Amino acid sequence: MSVLDAPAQVPGADHQVSSEPALLRPLLVIAGLGSAAIHFGFAPVHLQANTTHGVFFLTVAWLQLAWALAIARRPTPLVYRLGIVLNAAVIGVWIVSRTVGISGDVEPIAYSDGLAVALQAFIIIGSFGPLASRLPRTSLRDLTSGAVLGASALAVTALVSVSMVPSVSGHGEGSQAHGATTTETAGATAGATVVHNHGEAAATDATTGTTAAHSDPAGHVSTVAVPYDPALPIDLGGTEGVTKKEQAEAENIIANTLIGLPQWEDQAVAEAAGFRSIGDGLTGTEHLVNQEFMDDDTILDPDKPESLVYDVKNGVKTLSAAMYMMKTGTPLADVPKTGGSLMQWHTHQNLCYNSEGRVSGITNSKGECRPGLVKPPETPMIHVWIRPHECGPFAALEGIGAGAIAPGETRLCDADHGA
Repeated sequence: MSVLDAPAQVPGADHQVSSEPALLRPLLVIAGLGSAAIHFGFAPVHLQANTTHGVFFLTVAWLQLAWALAIARRPTPLVYRLGIVLNAAVIGVWIVSRTVGISGDVEPIAYSDGLAVALQAFIIIGSFGPLASRLPRTSLRDLTSGAVLGASALAVTALVSVSMVPSVSGHGEGSQAHGATTTETAGATAGATVVHNHGEAAATDATTGTTAAHSDPAGHVSTVAVPYDPALPIDLGGTEGVTKKEQAEAENIIANTLIGLPQWEDQAVAEAAGFRSIGDGLTGTEHLVNQEFMDDDTILDPDKPESLVYDVKNGVKTLSAAMYMMKTGTPLADVPKTGGSLMQWHTHQNLCYNSEGRVSGITNSKGECRPGLVKPPETPMIHVWIRPHECGPFAALEGIGAGAIAPGETRLCDADHGA
């Protein structure tokens, strides 16, 4: 007698617990393994995009694998109930992600997640004892049952294998989301509804041997600079001294921001997520900061930007840039070297804030704030503009809000890629 044919017993009981047809249990095992395979398969791309999402995929995959093995070895009523609860919860999360969105992104239904939901729905239905008891009983030794079981296993294996093909799954080239590494398509699709894309050609820097994601499959760097236009393919080539790796890094940051930042277009949505204005709207540009995002270790992530920049001229608030910040108090010398000379971090040394976190003055000649105001720790930050800017996509603000740069550097105004 095989493992799948063996009757299940409840410890301490004298009767069999499982009364499901012999064919049903192996089909449930196949469905559980298929669903686990899909979650294992897409865990890496979700880890790349968002650690929380990736850990969720891995957790679900391991639980589904463990459940399938438990059903195959010793199915008790509790195991069946756990299968119902687990898969119903995962389907619930999937419904939320496809209706109201998770982390601000509403994702369209793709083949791979549709297949996973179908397998999980089968597990839920098949795990109900009343339904199982009404199904016709069949022996696994019956040739017909063997054929059905074999065909089912082959069918699920084929369907799951197809779900891993990027062009079919909705997780490959041509679809986009936060954490994406593509740059060529991102500029052209900015502002559109997008889904995960974590695959792109790699360009190898001949001087450093480093491989980096790049919009040009051949790895070429443009020799003529073109103005930065978020509506067009991103091209930061043509700047002397910038390697292919540095260009790709800078382009990828812009691509990620173009894709993910529009979720904060509505200031009410941003405020509901914890963003608060620093009260500088009279300058024509208003910054909203999120203290929770400022305190974490995440940087350069449009899902968790430390600050949002809105253009408030003419009485209309338009999301214009992300202002990414290092963790509070990080020395300017410790900022990432990502992007080479295309990117420049800065700090603010002259702004004074009141107890409500709003800018209420500047420091005096001694670098001090007047009584009642405080000067926060100097924290490096960098702007990434999702709209054309005369000084390029990483331009800092001018005038009183310009901030300070590292000693010996010249304030960056990337006229080569400026609007």
